[in-house]
Amino acid sequence: MSSLSEGPFHTSDASSTTDGPRRAILRTADGVRIEAVYEPCSAGVGATAIVIAHGFTGSVGRPSVRRAARVFAQRAAVVTFSFRGHGGSGGRSTVGDREVLDLAAAVEWARGLGHTRVVTAGFSMGGSVVLRHAAMHEGRKEARTDAVAAVSAPARWYYRGTAPMRRLHWVVTRPLGRLVGRYGLATRIHPEVWDPVPLSPVESVPLIAPTPLLIVHGDRDPYFPVDHPRMLAAAGDAELWLEPGMGHAENAAGEELLARLADWLIRA
Repeated sequence: MSSLSEGPFHTSDASSTTDGPRRAILRTADGVRIEAVYEPCSAGVGATAIVIAHGFTGSVGRPSVRRAARVFAQRAAVVTFSFRGHGGSGGRSTVGDREVLDLAAAVEWARGLGHTRVVTAGFSMGGSVVLRHAAMHEGRKEARTDAVAAVSAPARWYYRGTAPMRRLHWVVTRPLGRLVGRYGLATRIHPEVWDPVPLSPVESVPLIAPTPLLIVHGDRDPYFPVDHPRMLAAAGDAELWLEPGMGHAENAAGEELLARLADWLIRA
């Protein structure tokens, strides 16, 4: 599995759009078809669009993703999509590497729909993707983000310090695990290892400024302990929210936190 370069990305193309909420198939720079949904702001003001990047094994239709979209849409327009290998998207998951191309396609689509300001919010694997995307797209207007929030994101690759992460590594690295991923978790995983290893989240953070950056993490996250968000926040110019009692990613993000997160992204 070759890591993507930091060069320019192709413009995404969309099809099958409808009036009001729109469904589309986006095509990434490497040719993968990505399902996406656009929802206008329910309050009728839509200069800003929030692009949501879900966690590993998530998808555009998962209840936790729809809940986040519903809360965000009260304040801004929202784009949700399924990463490659997830939901109705094509390809196979590279667990945070080439997913940057999927996010870039979604951001470009939001700008193509007329939004002058596009921001990104990522959860878990999606959190690592929004960090890397923000670091790699500062000079490309169509695909860049105007603000970025990473929720429950890892700071470094190959972390196995918790039982949930050891189980995840088994799913990703073992043939039997990938079968479980495909048929039990509805996630198709690429069998090849990273070569080269992509830029890590903590290496990405210093490259994001001057784009506003927010790191959000629960103090009861069972996947990544609080040294991960602290490491990310210390690596660059970032605001850090450590949420008391919160677990992991979009499943643990309540509506109050989602509302605060959306307000931060809109104001940043």
